[in-house]
Amino acid sequence: MAMKSKVLIVGGTGYLGKRLVKASLAQGHETYVLHREEIGVDIEKVQMLLSFKQQGAHLVTGSLNDHQSLVKVVKLVDVVICAISGVHIRSHQILLQLKLVDAIKEAGNVKRFLPSEFGTDPARMENAMEPGRVTFDDKMVVRSAIEEAGIPFTYISANCFAGYFLGGLCQPGFILPSREQVRLLGDGNQKAIYVDEDDIATYSIKTIDDPRTLNKTVYIRPPQNILSQREVVQIWEKLIGKELLKSSISEQEFLAIMKEQDYTEQVGLTHYYHVCYEGCLANFEIGDGAEEASKLYPEVKYTTVEEYMTRYL
Repeated sequence: MAMKSKVLIVGGTGYLGKRLVKASLAQGHETYVLHREEIGVDIEKVQMLLSFKQQGAHLVTGSLNDHQSLVKVVKLVDVVICAISGVHIRSHQILLQLKLVDAIKEAGNVKRFLPSEFGTDPARMENAMEPGRVTFDDKMVVRSAIEEAGIPFTYISANCFAGYFLGGLCQPGFILPSREQVRLLGDGNQKAIYVDEDDIATYSIKTIDDPRTLNKTVYIRPPQNILSQREVVQIWEKLIGKELLKSSISEQEFLAIMKEQDYTEQVGLTHYYHVCYEGCLANFEIGDGAEEASKLYPEVKYTTVEEYMTRYL
């Protein structure tokens, strides 16, 4: 049996990062978690790092702003996964990965790099609206640097994080489902794809030693989770045993409201617009040169939308 790769996770205490650490350990990889020396008094972060250590992870000190420390850490592993935030409501740090690319290039030993993607495939968003397109443009800058450096890669397009979308019945700004009412975005019939964050991590770790995913984009599209907002609402109505009062917000109204928000909100709302009004996640076929995770790994029992939503009961 082939040796499992040693994995370094950058951003391991973040929303997705902590799940990647857990999935990497669960799948038997020697797992390293990068952390800065100057954590200050962030006690939750320290306790999370200590819990990783108790589970068998190695904690390694380094910083994206200290090239030599990064090179040293990268030389310990075979695979680097970056999960630093690309979400403006948290912090948008995608271009910091260029420093990681430089370190990987200098170290020269990395067999696979998974940059911080995990959402909409940026290569399909060249016509995205301002200001939200900054997310996709920055991710493409990182991709160009990876490919120019000749670093082997896998790009993960995980579509909608279930916590952000299902919790609020696909309504921006809501993360708990109402038992009374819902606003449909347009007619509510555009399909999107919702993936449990733990499943995103499981599938991502599965790809790292798989020759089928080398230098490819892997889309996570669990078939039962390709649903419209209206279908998500129907699942919730079935679970709570009552119909919600429905209203609708037209494309024009949505864009008008969006323009009144601050920059950070506008970025997020642009993404909702492309997903919920244009159907950008499900309106194309996965062609040659890309793979679909639930087909590659049928042994993974993914969480369906209905199963996910029972946690809100």
